[in-house]
Amino acid sequence: MAVSPLALSPSRANDYQQCPLKYRFRAIDKLPEPKTVAQVKGTLVHAVLETMHGWPRPERTFPAAVKMLKPHWAQMTEKDEELNDLIEDEYAFFVECRDLLRGYFMMENPQGFDADGIEKYVNTVLPNGVPVRGFIDRVDVAPTGEIRVVDYKTGKKPLPRFSAEAQFQMRFYALVYWRLWGTIPHQLRLMYLKVADSLFLSPSKEELEYFEHDLAELWHKIQADGASGTFAPRQSKLCDWCSFQELCPAFGGTPPEYPGWPGSAADSSHAEGSSAAEG
Repeated sequence: MAVSPLALSPSRANDYQQCPLKYRFRAIDKLPEPKTVAQVKGTLVHAVLETMHGWPRPERTFPAAVKMLKPHWAQMTEKDEELNDLIEDEYAFFVECRDLLRGYFMMENPQGFDADGIEKYVNTVLPNGVPVRGFIDRVDVAPTGEIRVVDYKTGKKPLPRFSAEAQFQMRFYALVYWRLWGTIPHQLRLMYLKVADSLFLSPSKEELEYFEHDLAELWHKIQADGASGTFAPRQSKLCDWCSFQELCPAFGGTPPEYPGWPGSAADSSHAEGSSAAEG
């Protein structure tokens, strides 16, 4: 069975920077995690906005977007019936989702422009050899040629001193866009729908080159851990929200046997053994 090679995304990069063991559990072991109401709410609102931007301009209204919440929710629960058990008060859930959509419409008028790309999948290898992938929520191209990369956030807007993760994500997509299409986005915009506020960045070529160098250093650390299987836990306040505590040595747990770096000889043997067992 073929094993997909690993690549850096903003989420996995953030995982490793927070805790290498958390990265291993998610990227390599691919251990299941319980979904949260916040995650599901974000998925639903993103889906509605993605659909709405595909409509003709006159149809992109707040009431029309709100009417799409229930049909999209029905599609999500049809694929995963356990989502129904996660939402205790469906009415309150839809009200919160509606308020997030209202936040979006308070920040911009989607009837005034057409997105160049929606949920744009990016997947490439940077010139320094770092494999990268991810999804850009939206790309806008102005009539005069300026490019804007947009990402929707349904959680709280972080205080300035805690905005490093958000800025990392936006620089990541600016860098990937530049390397794929040869143009540096003129503006990066994080839209915090809950508070109807935005974070703007305008990266320079030098800034993205430095960022690309930092990504290479991060990827080399991940590869080194992948070769040795180390992936040491790193304790912080974020451990309180981690779903892997029972498997973490820092909390008295025992991780599962390391399956090996995807694509390595050890991993191939592991995959062949699994296939033989299934057969």
